[in-house]
Amino acid sequence: MSIHSNIEKTLANAERLNPVLNSLVSIENKSALEQAAVLDNSGAEMPIKGFAIAVKDNICTKGMQTTCGSKILGNYTAQYDATAVEKLKNAGAVIIGKTNMDEFAMGSSNESSAFGSVKNPWDIERVPGGSSGGSAVAVASGIVDAALGSETGGSVRQPASLCGIVGLKTTYGRISRYGLVAFASSLDGIGIFGRTAKDTAKILDVIAGRDPRDATSADVAVPDHTAGLEKDIAGKRIGVPRSLFGEGLDKDVRNAVENSIENYRKLGAEIVDVEVPHAKYGIAVYYIIATAEASSNLARFDGVRYGFRAEEARTLQEMYSETREQGFGEEVKRRIMLGTYVLSSGYYDAYYTKAQKVRALVKRDYSEAFKKCDAILTPTSPTTAFKIGERVSDPLAMYLSDVYTVSANLAGVPAISIPCGISSEGLPIGTQLIGDFWSEDTLLNLASVYENAFPLIEKPIVFADINE
Repeated sequence: MSIHSNIEKTLANAERLNPVLNSLVSIENKSALEQAAVLDNSGAEMPIKGFAIAVKDNICTKGMQTTCGSKILGNYTAQYDATAVEKLKNAGAVIIGKTNMDEFAMGSSNESSAFGSVKNPWDIERVPGGSSGGSAVAVASGIVDAALGSETGGSVRQPASLCGIVGLKTTYGRISRYGLVAFASSLDGIGIFGRTAKDTAKILDVIAGRDPRDATSADVAVPDHTAGLEKDIAGKRIGVPRSLFGEGLDKDVRNAVENSIENYRKLGAEIVDVEVPHAKYGIAVYYIIATAEASSNLARFDGVRYGFRAEEARTLQEMYSETREQGFGEEVKRRIMLGTYVLSSGYYDAYYTKAQKVRALVKRDYSEAFKKCDAILTPTSPTTAFKIGERVSDPLAMYLSDVYTVSANLAGVPAISIPCGISSEGLPIGTQLIGDFWSEDTLLNLASVYENAFPLIEKPIVFADINE
């Protein structure tokens, strides 16, 4: 079958399922079919030729809207491609649209989007996780082969867990952030959703590497991540921090993750006890550092240069305040206020400086733990997907959704979520593997061997099979 025919089916599935799932904020029929036709006429070999890819709407894609899920950027069209998008296109991928997301990537449920909540394909009354929920759902529902998301505190891994797919956060600096709209610059990164570890590895091979347009991208050699996927994991040491398996962990999640530990043991891995004692402070540290950086980064959205502007304002000061009041949603305003507070005179040392010191301790904990093991295993999310609206009025409960993911962002190390079971309510559960710096190949190898041995056979209720 031609690439053009495949993409036609992909777009048809997107048009059919999007009214139910709300995973895409734009479906790019014309440009996607044009890309497909060019690829059909090209005899060149490309690593991901014909892959249908969806891109989170905070990653610039030339000629397509880039709204960040916000009213304040509701009419903005990107003038250039992010480096990751440019690399995908050059490798033969077809971009079929932009995905819904929590506004400015601030959220754990995809309910803060200006374009409405995304629905979980396993149960459309439940959240898909956030902030990259639209990308996760586009992959989990079978619409696309893979998708790009962004990771600041778990925004790829947590929705991957709640939607039953693979979600990879890479080492800070492995993938260029050029073209990713900033939320918290020392934490942000582009992540990957795939149906399998192999698909995820293929995308990583294409988009990883140094980029002169991003000073934070690292000049570190990129291995062939697909080459060692099926390598025997016998003898690999997997560390388990038992102290983190405590209060707040859902019983079904605990059982599934404990089962995944035993499954790794059956595959020949050695299970060892490790400790990351400062990880328990991760949420507190994260919500100081991330909000502080958000307060600074989002100051640029003022109604002057691009995006929404409050037209009724009579003075410059009114224009600033009314634009931000009307353009930003409640969660974004909450985080801007928190960040401005912790950076303010008299509180900077008490909060921000102290948080950075604890961040250094978290990073040190991981460095010590990796002297004993090749990867650390934890739950990805403390619960399965919760009901839409269930935590909207309780920000703290929402923030605790990321309790197992934020520390990897604080440390800058890679991590992956893979499906490991189904709850008593028929919802997917993910287990998380955290690796040392630049060890994405090890994590993908561990993930691939596991999914081959213990595949998640169940499919979401809302699923589009391209072969139908």
